[in-house]
Amino acid sequence: MDFYIPHDTGEFIAFCAALITMVLSLPFLFAPGFSLKLLGLMPREGRRGTYAEARSTLGGFPLGLGLAAVLLAQPMVYLALGAAYALAAFGRLLAILSDDAGTLVNWLLFILQLGLALAPLAYVFGFL
Repeated sequence: MDFYIPHDTGEFIAFCAALITMVLSLPFLFAPGFSLKLLGLMPREGRRGTYAEARSTLGGFPLGLGLAAVLLAQPMVYLALGAAYALAAFGRLLAILSDDAGTLVNWLLFILQLGLALAPLAYVFGFL
């Protein structure tokens, strides 16, 4: 099995979104304490389950989805990646508007998630 790197511009942009997803999930998988601290989130005293949640939900799941998109390079997998990021961006926007969480970090992460949603979705729906 050969490793496939797309030559089409639209697919390459979607492929890059999957690679970025994988890179962003690695710190949560291997250094959850540092990653949570970087985002300003810290577990309560004696609550070690926070690290398990960060490793699985913020680390392993996006890494698996990004890896599937990179290895399979199929439009439906890119669609799943884009839809996941679109809903994550919607959730972050909801928190910004409803929960008074309009910090600079949240706005920057919203823009990042929106960009990572638009890249694969634009390819899947034929805009790239």
